[in-house]
Amino acid sequence: MTIGLVDVHSHFVTDFYIAAARSAGHDRPDGMPAWPTWSVDDHLNLMEHNGIEIAMLSVSSPGVHFGDDAAARRLAREVNEFGAGTAAAHPGRLGHFASLPVPDIDGALAELAYALDELGSDGITLESNAHGMYLGDARLDPLLEELNRRRCVVFVHPTAPPNADAVALGRPIPMIEFLFDTARTVTDLILAGSLLRYPNINWLFTHGGGVLPLLADRIGLFRTLFARGDQSQNPPALSEQLAELWYDMAGTPFPAQIPALTRLVGTDHILYGSDYCFTPPAGVAGQVTSIDKAAAPKDSPDWRALTTANARRLFPRLATED
Repeated sequence: MTIGLVDVHSHFVTDFYIAAARSAGHDRPDGMPAWPTWSVDDHLNLMEHNGIEIAMLSVSSPGVHFGDDAAARRLAREVNEFGAGTAAAHPGRLGHFASLPVPDIDGALAELAYALDELGSDGITLESNAHGMYLGDARLDPLLEELNRRRCVVFVHPTAPPNADAVALGRPIPMIEFLFDTARTVTDLILAGSLLRYPNINWLFTHGGGVLPLLADRIGLFRTLFARGDQSQNPPALSEQLAELWYDMAGTPFPAQIPALTRLVGTDHILYGSDYCFTPPAGVAGQVTSIDKAAAPKDSPDWRALTTANARRLFPRLATED
């Protein structure tokens, strides 16, 4: 393992975050059996054992907004100061994506400025929906305008869709619903025209884009046949817009998912992601083994080299720290 991976999809939890989530009714996060445990020492040890050079820390689903704007602002500030402080204490090993208290737009704008200007976060994280508000919703335009102005990396983590319990049938929501909610929010961004209006946002989606590789042709067909409004501007093809997004390899990337994704969007925007600590160490190790054993991508010796090179283009500071 001569090339260290850059992990863009890794999570942290704290006692105060879990306490806040539980007090809001999230005893079993998204139907998972229990909250995971996390410590920075355990995280660094996992990185050492799996050849991960750098990991970007973020808060996973269900995010920081549990229904009360003021409480969400306080929780976002707490987790962001903890995450950024942890990253600052381990330069060259850890980075940080800041959480925002969406759908509180004013609070999100204030926390965005604080995280980027004061804490030095590498980007921000949004959930795929915020209490049913998907990312193409016009109410989010002031936030997207600022993210666009700052050319921000936006790590989009899936979360439970509205009425998830009714369709999950008692099974963990991340198993299926997360993959569909990623596709749902990407589709919303495209059909709302948000990707074209805010071209400087570096959108990063998880789990190989979820089910997008399977649904892209169908979405494109419906977009053509049933599009509303004036189509005279001849917007770019769906595949062209999808190729401008970034995707991580968390989950089960091989043998099927990443090949399907790269046939759709190529390999220039593919990144590594572990999904630790919600994926346990044995799962991370197995996933890394599958990546290291997969057939090399075109024009690159292996997936480590490709994803690390891609990450250094997305995060220029990584190249300057060598």
